[in-house]
Amino acid sequence: MPAANGDTVAVHYTGTLDDGSQFDSSDGREPLSFTLGAGEVIPGFETAVLGLEPGDSTTIVIAPDDAYGPRHDEAVQEVAMELFGDNVPPLGVIITLIAPDGSKMPATVAAFAEDGTTATLDFNHPLAGETLHFDIELVEITEAQ
Repeated sequence: MPAANGDTVAVHYTGTLDDGSQFDSSDGREPLSFTLGAGEVIPGFETAVLGLEPGDSTTIVIAPDDAYGPRHDEAVQEVAMELFGDNVPPLGVIITLIAPDGSKMPATVAAFAEDGTTATLDFNHPLAGETLHFDIELVEITEAQ
């Protein structure tokens, strides 16, 4: 029986970028479990699993619009170092800021000014703007609708 919207599925996967570098894999871990149609994974990944049967494999390429979206230059902002107080994070770390409305905003610490007065934060998802390649195997349908 093929996987359909509403089914909970378990998949093994490996994700790579255009240059072949691997950014994620379920290798050595439990399969990724999610419900089709619930928006728990990126749209292109979900679409690739629809219609697969347990034991089926597929290789897909997902454009940024069906993955983490395009990169937005306006999502890269400089902030005063005072924002961090005595806890300056290392370069490349993802931090979480709390917006005035209480929402959480993850950002990557992208750079520090040479004069030490500002830090550059990148609020884009780390995979924004990237074309993603996935090898996917449907291990099982754990709950069919």
